Amino acid sequence: MSNHDISVLNDLIKTTLDSRKGYLDACEDASARFADTFAGLARERSEIASRLQGEVRRQGGDPADDSGVIGAAHRGFMDLKNAVTGTDDTAVVKEVERGEDHIKAKFEKALKDGELTVDARRVIEECYISVKAAHDRMSALKHSMT
Repeated sequence: MSNHDISVLNDLIKTTLDSRKGYLDACEDASARFADTFAGLARERSEIASRLQGEVRRQGGDPADDSGVIGAAHRGFMDLKNAVTGTDDTAVVKEVERGEDHIKAKFEKALKDGELTVDARRVIEECYISVKAAHDRMSALKHSMT
């Protein structure tokens, strides 16, 4: 059991669950044009969180099962922004892409961690493929709207 691995993995779990919640919120705020896309990405984030939680369990730890304070603050910002600007698709996509920048950076930081075991790094790398793809997709969507 590596306490360092468990700490890093649990941090990524919280961030991933925050992202899932952000996508679910975006489903409510966006038009039907984007709701299915956001719902699909929320499901992907659930799968990533489950994969990370499984690695924490395999290492003998207790996996995080809720999102963090940062996610609550981010959702609060989205709620405030929606109150001021409405639920314009462009604003929602920009906010989603900003969240994607955050989760991508968290995974990249974890991948640079020289203290991770081979097993933890492998799981994070596998999950990062999905995170990076979603990031790139939302970035392209944002740029196509501006």
